[in-house]
Amino acid sequence: MANEAYYALGLDEVRFMPNAIAPHKESSGIDTKTRVMMTHLAIDGHDHFRLEDIEVSNGGVSYTFETMAKLTDREPGCEFYFIIGGDMVESLHTWHRIGELAELVQFVGIGRPGYKAETDYPVLMIDSPEMHLSSTMLRERVLAGRPLTFFVPEQVETFIRKERLYGPEPDAPKSEGTPS
Repeated sequence: MANEAYYALGLDEVRFMPNAIAPHKESSGIDTKTRVMMTHLAIDGHDHFRLEDIEVSNGGVSYTFETMAKLTDREPGCEFYFIIGGDMVESLHTWHRIGELAELVQFVGIGRPGYKAETDYPVLMIDSPEMHLSSTMLRERVLAGRPLTFFVPEQVETFIRKERLYGPEPDAPKSEGTPS
């Protein structure tokens, strides 16, 4: 999603913003420090990607409106785009202070299979290949001992397995072989 938005919109950069505690999402059980490390690993080597740690530094529950208000105060000349998947587009009406947030940022939506990405709020939808990929699916693959090849960068998969983040088997196969 990030790379598609970067090229489609001609952005200067894309910031990845892990949160301390998400208000809308059940915890994955992975601590903040570990999620930040996985973000670093995922974006390493991509000069147009960078980590934005404002929500992690603030701690507690992260509300996008408060975060973006702080960023626009800190960087008044910057035009912010907020990239979300089609599932999030459909739930914008539940976001904290969404009306004010929509005035601070330009939402950019990327389609996801099974979602219409319809909302009453202004969202710039960009064309992108749709992939059925979710954090739940990735965790289930790890638990089943299946590879994450092509779903996450190799260094992220290596870290997940080494740290046993989603399952007890660190040495699960990394590629699917032929049955014997």
